[in-house]
Amino acid sequence: MANIKTEDEIIVFEREMKEFWTKLKSIYGTEQINQTLALRDSCKESIKALSEKWSKKLKEGDLMIDKIQEYSNEILQQSQHISENQEHLTEIKTNLNQEEEQKKDLTDSIQELKEELMKKKEIISSKNKATKERVERLCKSKVLFEERLGLEIRRIHNEQLQFIFRHIDHKDPDKPYVFTLSINEQGDYEVTSCTPPLDCIAEFQLKVRETNNFSAFVANIRKAFTALSCKQSA
Repeated sequence: MANIKTEDEIIVFEREMKEFWTKLKSIYGTEQINQTLALRDSCKESIKALSEKWSKKLKEGDLMIDKIQEYSNEILQQSQHISENQEHLTEIKTNLNQEEEQKKDLTDSIQELKEELMKKKEIISSKNKATKERVERLCKSKVLFEERLGLEIRRIHNEQLQFIFRHIDHKDPDKPYVFTLSINEQGDYEVTSCTPPLDCIAEFQLKVRETNNFSAFVANIRKAFTALSCKQSA
């Protein structure tokens, strides 16, 4: 039923359209209608051409937008890459600055050590010079000590002096009584060995450091050796 009704409506619509065109022709005439139709067709063609033109423009615009978006993405990626490189460069610069500071600190430390070493060398050189001078002075006194105290002085290793007394033991005049003397880092006299040992050697050592009277020091040790020999002979 619905299909029959639709077909009837179409027939009615076609009939009405025919009647409309018949009335229109009778009113305006066939020529005007043809002009109107031609104008309509021309407008259709113009609209079609314009539509195609704008459709092409829109497609070109879409392509342009896509291209711009592509360029924007590339620029964004390049910006990110540049930012990462900038951060890396900043990190490298920071590391270089730290290395420069460490290098400067190391150079300063080395310079301080060199200066300290030079001072120590000067001090050691001065002490060695003073020690040698004192040893030389002691050696110059050798003849005096040998003549007056029956003493023999020998220079041994490490700038030490060995003092050998004889003629102490009346039973054995050639028997040696020996002590070895050095000058320590502080520049003081120091007895490093004593044969036979003397209980008073530390006291004599302390006294000569206080008075710097070396002759009295040697004489006191000889007296102590003599007293020890007499005690052993008794």
